[in-house]
This record gives sequence, C-alpha cells and structure tokens, in this order.
Amino acid sequence: MLDGFDLAGRVAVVTGGGTGIGRAIASLLARRGADLVIAARRIEGLEETAVQIRGETGRQVECLPTDVTDAQAAQALIQGAVERLGRIDILVNNAGKSSFSAISKMAPETWDKDIRLNLNAAFYCSLAAFPYLEASGNGAVVNISSQAGLTGTPGCGAYSAAKAGLQMFTRVTATEWGSAGVRVNCVAPGMVATELAQKGWAKTGFDAARAATTAFALRRAGRPEEIAQAVVFLASDAASYITGETLAVNGGTGQKGLIDTD
Repeated sequence: MLDGFDLAGRVAVVTGGGTGIGRAIASLLARRGADLVIAARRIEGLEETAVQIRGETGRQVECLPTDVTDAQAAQALIQGAVERLGRIDILVNNAGKSSFSAISKMAPETWDKDIRLNLNAAFYCSLAAFPYLEASGNGAVVNISSQAGLTGTPGCGAYSAAKAGLQMFTRVTATEWGSAGVRVNCVAPGMVATELAQKGWAKTGFDAARAATTAFALRRAGRPEEIAQAVVFLASDAASYITGETLAVNGGTGQKGLIDTD
C-alpha cells in the first residue's frame, strides 16, 4: 500500500518554491523521489533551496525565476520545465501573498494585485501544464489556498476572496479534467509558522502562541512540513481516487464553549 507514496520518475513544478511552505513541499517531493522545477520571482531563495535539496536527496532540481502573475511568463515556466526535465507529472500552485487593508480603504490596484497572484497565477500555470499532465497518465495539480478562503480574514479581503476562488477553481477544473486522468485538489493551511511569518509576528508584536490557543483545537501554529505532507499525499497515487477536494490543514478550528473544560 505504501507504493502509492513513491514519486520516483516523476517531475514536479512548484511555484513559490524558494521559501517557507513551498520549500518544504519541494523538499518532501524530492525525498519521495521526484525531480523538481522550482519557481519564484527572485533567484536567490531558489538557488539556496535547490542546493539544499540536491544535497539531501540527490534529485535533480532546476530553478526558473518567474513572475507567475504574467500569463506569458507562466507559459514559459512550463515550457522551460519540459525542456529541462522532459515531462510534468505534478504541479503545485503555491505562489501567494496577502496585502493588508480594510475593504473600505483598499486601493483597486491592491485588490487586483492579490487576485493576480493568489488566483490568476494558478489558472495560468494550470492551463499551460494541462497537455503535459494529461500525457503523464498520473497528472496531479495541488493548489494552495488558505483558511482565509474558508472563513474569510478581516483586513485581508482580496486575499480571502482569491483563495476562496481558488477552491472553486479546483472543483471546476477537477470536473473538467477528470476524463483526461488529471486530478486537481487543494490544501487550505491555517496559521503556519514559516520563517517569514515569524519575522512578521515579531515585528508587529503578534502573540501567535496565545492566538492559537483560542483559534485552533490543537492550540498551536502549524509547521511548513505539516502542510507539505498533505500536499505530497494529494499529489501521489495514494490519493488516486481523490479529486476536486479542499483539505483544511489548520489544527482544527477553535470553538469557545459555555464552560471551561480544561
């Protein structure tokens, strides 16, 4: 049964693959046997991640700096991946980031920027990759949404809307591409203690540990590796009969009862 987790001989493209959750996803895919193309806007984080993964796993890791909010650039990324590694079996649409603004104060360009990065980019990359995913025979797309896409986050309205849209994009694409043998699923992380997040918490004075005790049943923030495990499961044959689903990896939503049970 564990053979379903083996990704040997497969090629994965991971956007936003240089840092944080993307780095953890890329690393675990490689440890499961996949060769990789990792993409992000800046080459620096990509190269560091590639060197680390090559050293730990011996897998082939190619870096392609790309602005995936540009449709032509996304197309070039997919073409470059095929040219370098010959095929694409797995696409992880991980690139994303939130702007912070109340809806009443949000500039239209801020809204547009968040929609382009958190929703449009996944469409551009998926569309470009579809012929190769279909040819794979094991094609799988995993989109990275957010708890914000499930419940909404005040102050992150555009991001929340984009991530909710990404979940519906997942459902519709899964239905349309199922007959081609391509599965499309989504992971919705909760609060994850990435290096970038921790720096932001320290800068703003946000007490993540305290917030987690009421927001999440497990009473802690998640780790990037815990998101990666869900992503790699959905990308593998272990999830061969799962498509169109959004898996929340959020430590369980907290529910404040009428009495203190602790």
